[in-house]
Amino acid sequence: MASTSGHRSVNPPGRLRTVTSMLESDNQTLLRDMRKAMTLMKEVAVDLEMDNKSERVKELEDGLIHLSKTYDDCVHLSSAIQSIGNLYEPGPQPTDFSKLFDAEIAKSKATSPRQNQPFVRQFREAVWIVHHSGQPMPGEEQEDIIMTSSEHNLLNVTCPITGRSVTELVEPVRSMDCKHIYGKNAIMEHIKDAGGRCPVAGCPKVLQAKRIVCDALLLIEIEELRTMGKQTAGSGVVEDFTVLPEAAEDDEE
Repeated sequence: MASTSGHRSVNPPGRLRTVTSMLESDNQTLLRDMRKAMTLMKEVAVDLEMDNKSERVKELEDGLIHLSKTYDDCVHLSSAIQSIGNLYEPGPQPTDFSKLFDAEIAKSKATSPRQNQPFVRQFREAVWIVHHSGQPMPGEEQEDIIMTSSEHNLLNVTCPITGRSVTELVEPVRSMDCKHIYGKNAIMEHIKDAGGRCPVAGCPKVLQAKRIVCDALLLIEIEELRTMGKQTAGSGVVEDFTVLPEAAEDDEE
């Protein structure tokens, strides 16, 4: 990463984009596996809490906190890889890629406060409700309770231009600046025709085509939202048509 680059390569931007695309793909696979691992850790912790094995739950929580921090570092690294691949142009002086990556990672941390996924909070909530269903966790008000089964991290779930759900978009993309999500063709036409102001009501950002990308986490988060929707639909069927034994006995009387 400490290597430098000048004008000696035939097509450095194109070759760099190829390399960063490969690195980003590998990093996305790693991120997806880490999210699956944290979800599994939460499910195991719930089972242990049901068996009143609190010490084992605490061990899992400590491991998840460490994995969550590593996950965040990988997210920012992936953002830096993508940013350099999309925006880098060689200058008259050799490029210190180590400093370039450090600068892009720092920029990602500064401009992406939502990047820190609430895995630890979800873990603690899932464990808490095993023995305290319907009660707020210590230090929280009742209205602050978040149902972990319905939490997602997307800033908007429909394209503000087409009105289509993000789960139905053929080419979903996200602004690197305001983090809103759009259909690619729709937002590119909007930028060309409307001067680039983000179409989400109240968003002050002016969009640039080169900063509208399918970032490292977008497809993963959309797939999780799609899966969440299927689970909700499935649970709705059970709730609508399941008759409790007590209710059935009352009907007979």
